[in-house]
Amino acid sequence: QEEHETFFRERLGDVEEPTAPFGLQDVRGDGSDIEEVRVPLIAELAQQVRQQAQRHGVSTASLFHLAWALVLSKTTGHDDVVFGTVLFGRMQGIEGAERALGMFINTLPVCIKTGSQSVDKCLRQTHDALSELMHHEHASLGLAQRSSGLPGGTPLFTSLLNYRYIAPQQEGGTVHTWEGMEVLGGQERTNYPITMSVDDLGNGFQLVGQVSRMIGAQRLCDYLSTAIAGIVENLQAVPRQPLSEISLLRADEQQLLSEWGENTQQYSEAAPIHQLIERQAAVTPETTALVFQDQSLSYAELNTRANRLAHYLIGLGVKPEVRVGIAMERSIEMVVGLLAILKAGGAYVPLDPDYPAERLAYMVEDSGIELLLTQQHLRDTLPMTGGLNVIE
Repeated sequence: QEEHETFFRERLGDVEEPTAPFGLQDVRGDGSDIEEVRVPLIAELAQQVRQQAQRHGVSTASLFHLAWALVLSKTTGHDDVVFGTVLFGRMQGIEGAERALGMFINTLPVCIKTGSQSVDKCLRQTHDALSELMHHEHASLGLAQRSSGLPGGTPLFTSLLNYRYIAPQQEGGTVHTWEGMEVLGGQERTNYPITMSVDDLGNGFQLVGQVSRMIGAQRLCDYLSTAIAGIVENLQAVPRQPLSEISLLRADEQQLLSEWGENTQQYSEAAPIHQLIERQAAVTPETTALVFQDQSLSYAELNTRANRLAHYLIGLGVKPEVRVGIAMERSIEMVVGLLAILKAGGAYVPLDPDYPAERLAYMVEDSGIELLLTQQHLRDTLPMTGGLNVIE
């Protein structure tokens, strides 16, 4: 037990933020939002994976773990990432474990450092990290999580990688491992928003993505395939190149950024949104401008309420370049608050009340806001109101 605690404390003690790709932090789901896709790795790439793993003296599992770490780094914006890896559970079994029935499978966190390090160095470090983890494969996940710098109840990671060996099917498509037994069916469910399995089929590989529909399983499989291809290409040609320079964007995403994401037209006479609403209030004051549930405001009402709050903010010192925090649920008041800040000349800093307390506190400190707009029923739930001028 002490060895386990020492090991995980050394590797996770400085981790103070969950590795949550795309910001997904719910690890208590029921699997109803999960979709699954199966994507075979092309034969040529699968062969290259095995060649490069053999050439660098590592397992193919290490290469896939590094590729998944790269995917997480790109989708979280962090150089050092943590994710769960599924362990067989029998490599360090106690005496007589080979005769024990049942599964010893365990899930434990692995921390991979990417950043500016070269591809070949990252691969070696990943292989070493997995080898060391094998000696602690019977430690509990709870123990590992408690060894991190995260507060209790906060997930250490929200994605899993399961590298598994699948026996190739015999001729006719039947596996004769269990004579006299017939598989009637089955279904996998996961509480994690992102689970990626890599099926090692002996010759080829298959990616099995079980991912929240918000993100898309095909999208994650594409990212992992691109990461694998990029790592293999770099190991063959430029192994000293930093891992972070490998791009995972698909062709359509590249087009979105390079062609469609840049607007070359200039609109020098375009008015900001709050001025457009002022103009509309002058032209059609009674027309409905804003609807939320059973509430609505006309353009005149919306502009009047925003003006009233804007004058109050100016009296508190809001002027151009002054940042004002706004922590509100979706509501009429939220839109009025945004317009008022703009009318006063300030810049609003959106603070989602559902964010973790630590993230909200960091955003407040990092942005340097001294004034916060919020709703009365939220004030007591916000952790960072101390020292701020709070307006309800």
